Amino acid sequence: MEKLKKVPSHVAIIMDGNGRWATKRGLPRNFGHREGVKAIERTIYACLKYGIKYCTFFAFSTENWKRSKEEIHGIFNLLREYIDKDDNIFTKNNVKVTSIGVLDPFPEDLKKSLINIKEKTINFDRLNVCFALNYGGRDDITRAINKIIEQDVKRVTEKDILNMLDTRSMPEPDLIIRTSGEMRISNFLLYQMAYSELYFPKVLWPDFNEKHFIKALKNYQKRNRRYGGIT
Repeated sequence: MEKLKKVPSHVAIIMDGNGRWATKRGLPRNFGHREGVKAIERTIYACLKYGIKYCTFFAFSTENWKRSKEEIHGIFNLLREYIDKDDNIFTKNNVKVTSIGVLDPFPEDLKKSLINIKEKTINFDRLNVCFALNYGGRDDITRAINKIIEQDVKRVTEKDILNMLDTRSMPEPDLIIRTSGEMRISNFLLYQMAYSELYFPKVLWPDFNEKHFIKALKNYQKRNRRYGGIT
């Protein structure tokens, strides 16, 4: 195994390119999503291999409801199938599963499946895998502020907001990866990524593998994170 001197504690990934991967092959978009699941598993194994403690996958955004019903149902079925497997990657590898976002609009059986996998893995600590589901950065911030208002706080601090965000139990992301070559944040972890390092490989998500992940980590190693100061 290749040794890396400095690895991020938290990697967050915008998994872009599933639809384009399928279209290039003359396949329906949901075939791309199915291949994208394999890329998720490869990335989880890479995180375990290199000692990364948190990995967040942007799986379904607040804007994704604009897609066709067929594609949305396909994504839901794939997610349900993935987390309901008896031999899933999480229980086999001591991986804790969490989620951010508002699950209320999801089908009841899918919500039950998500609750079940969270309960099964709640005490696991080798890696924390978080799925952003019906998640949007602006929505996260808006909900946080409304929670603070409900507490009748007179003067809001940054800490108040951080403590009300969906990610409050995790460190802020050190490295954000967006595949497919697109250089947008797309409403992902807007407050949390203030000092995250950004990396935009051209590979489409279904083709993302350990080799691409190592390249991202090596790129991260070269960054000088000053947080507004001087070194």
